[in-house]
Amino acid sequence: MAKTKVIMNILIIRDKAKPEEVKEMLAALESYVKLAVDIKRGIVSGGGILHADCEAVLLEDGSEQNDIWGADWLPETKEVRFESLINIKPRQRNRSMVIQNSEICTKVADIVKKKFIR
Repeated sequence: MAKTKVIMNILIIRDKAKPEEVKEMLAALESYVKLAVDIKRGIVSGGGILHADCEAVLLEDGSEQNDIWGADWLPETKEVRFESLINIKPRQRNRSMVIQNSEICTKVADIVKKKFIR
């Protein structure tokens, strides 16, 4: 029996995402992109099926865990969602999968929109 090959295209977006990059990141989930957003460095990693995989890519790139927040990007509606397991950070007073701090939500949304809206 043939094994199914899973392709995870997780990219770091430092500038504006090119249409081909968005298409590549959409390969895993088709209608939306899982993201990890470094609010200090202003960069995003996206693609794959887990926010934690995106977070790992940013950590390898030099980001600090306290600065990384999980989100989703829905290109069809240009909507940002703020729910992810990586957002559970009791030391930072975020005990929920949803980002509780409105200032952090604003930073995440601003960065995502700068990277993805043309």
